[in-house]
Amino acid sequence: MTKLVLASTSPARLRLLKDAGIDPITIAPGVDEELVADLAMQAGQIGNTADLVLLLAKAKAEAVVNHPDAQDALIIGCDSSLDLDGESLGKPHDPDVAIERWKAMNGRSGRLYTGHWLIDNREVMTMPPANGKATNTKVHFAELSDSEILAYVGTGEPLKVAGAFTIDGLGGAFIRAIEGDAHTVVGLSLPTLRELCIGLGVDYPSLWRSN
Repeated sequence: MTKLVLASTSPARLRLLKDAGIDPITIAPGVDEELVADLAMQAGQIGNTADLVLLLAKAKAEAVVNHPDAQDALIIGCDSSLDLDGESLGKPHDPDVAIERWKAMNGRSGRLYTGHWLIDNREVMTMPPANGKATNTKVHFAELSDSEILAYVGTGEPLKVAGAFTIDGLGGAFIRAIEGDAHTVVGLSLPTLRELCIGLGVDYPSLWRSN
């Protein structure tokens, strides 16, 4: 069995992998996402939301390479953001921001982007092999009443997730439809993880837990 490290403390990503038969080791990457994004923006490295999430996914994966639990393992870093009218929307953190965001999204559509960066850290190397990919899925939001928006924000759920919504939690009732891979909306595309494994010469089923 190939050991997988998830450079994230996201409960949704962990649950997704476990449901897919994979028991990753989770390590908090400790990356200052706003600082990394600001520096990359100033350097002209970010032109759109896909660039942003891929760069942050890479930063998260690379941040745990030297962690003792990440030795002899694959490391997957992920980052998600909602693109609405060309603006990248991450975690709102503040209730007032979440309320305004939902008023902007209400009854409309946006694209949820997730960046993936996979590092093969199974051998001691200065530059371990790695590859990455950003995926996106179109999300159609329902029309919520003001009271529904306030009630949802009041639960605290939308404050901690990209775009201020989930598809696998309380927010699932407010998503009319999606066009694309549902895993991308959760925050980690399983088909993309498989593609990245193949690109690094790793047999994807080797990630599955032993019976």
